[in-house]
Amino acid sequence: MTALLELREVTKIYVSGLVKKRTTVALDRISLAIGTETPTITAIAGESGSGKTTMGMLFLGFLPPTSGEILYKGKDLWTCSKEEWRVFRREVQAIFQDPFEVYNPFYKVDHVLTVPIVKFRLANSKQAQREMIEKALIDVGLRPEETLGRYPHQLSGGQRQRITVARALLLQPKLIIADEPVSMVDASLRATILQSLRKLNKELGISILYITHDLATAYHICENIMVLYQGSVAEAGDVDAVIKDPQHPYTRLLVGSIAWPDPKRKWGQEIAEYRGEMLAQKTTGCKFAPRCPRAMPICRESPPPLYQTNETRATACYLYEGNPTLEGREISRVLRQ
Repeated sequence: MTALLELREVTKIYVSGLVKKRTTVALDRISLAIGTETPTITAIAGESGSGKTTMGMLFLGFLPPTSGEILYKGKDLWTCSKEEWRVFRREVQAIFQDPFEVYNPFYKVDHVLTVPIVKFRLANSKQAQREMIEKALIDVGLRPEETLGRYPHQLSGGQRQRITVARALLLQPKLIIADEPVSMVDASLRATILQSLRKLNKELGISILYITHDLATAYHICENIMVLYQGSVAEAGDVDAVIKDPQHPYTRLLVGSIAWPDPKRKWGQEIAEYRGEMLAQKTTGCKFAPRCPRAMPICRESPPPLYQTNETRATACYLYEGNPTLEGREISRVLRQ
C-alpha cells in the first residue's frame, strides 16, 4: 500500500558563509515511510545537531531536499499541484516546540482556531464553527469557557500548547509532526499533553512523528523509534526493545543518561569521551567512531551498513557484522507500520 508520506534516500546539506563557503550535512540518505493503514507513533530521537528538526521540516514541506525524494501518496511532493498542496497542508499538521511563538499577542487565542476553519471551509455557520472549536478543546482536556476569549499571555504554557494540538485536531489530519512538544512546558503538564497525543493516535487514527531528545517520553508513548547521530541512523526499531536493550554504543549512551526511578540502576553507566572538536573530525567511517569506547579499526575506514539484528531491530554498527543488512528504504521492515 502506498505510504502517506515518505522520505526516500533524502540528504539535506546546509551552506553558510558569504566568502568562505561551509557545508553541513544535516541528514545523510535518510529513508522513512509513514503509513495510515495502522496509525503509529514513531519517535525521531537524538542529541542536538542530530538532524531531528531538519527531518521534521522536510516532512512538512518547509525545506526541499538536497538530494533524494519526498513522496506524498507516491508522488514527488515538490511537483504537486496547488490543489494537492492544499490537501497536503490539511492532512499533515505540525505542533512546534515553543507554544508562544505560534500566537500573535494582539489576537485572542480564538484566532488560532478560527483561521484554519475559515481557510479550509470546515463550517458553514458561526454556530457550527463554535461547536467544532469547543469539541476540539474538550478533546485535549481544556474547558472552552476558561480558554476562549483570552489572550495568549493570560494562559499557561501547557494551555497554549494544548490549543495548538486542538488546532491540528480541527483539520482531522492523517499525520501530526510534533517537534519537542513538551520540552518547554512544566513537568506537571507534560503527561497531559502526551496523553492528548496518544488519544489522537488511538481514538482518531492519527499517525504521529514525535521528534524529541527525551527518550523517557518516547518510551512511554511511541511504538517505533529511530535514533539519529549527525544525520545518520544509528539504531531503529521497536521502542521497547531499543530503550530496554540498546545495541548501538550511541544509543546506550543516550539511555544511560536517563534518570530511571530505580535505585539499583546506575545513572550514566555508559560513558563516551566527548570534546567539542570531535564533532568537527572528518572520518570516512562511522561518524560516532571518534567518541565510541568500542571503536575498531574498521569503524574508522568505512561507514557501517544497517544490520538487521532481529525482526524489530536494525543497528548501524560493526559489532553486529554477520547479520543481514538493510538498504535505507528497507528500514520499514523493523518498524511497526
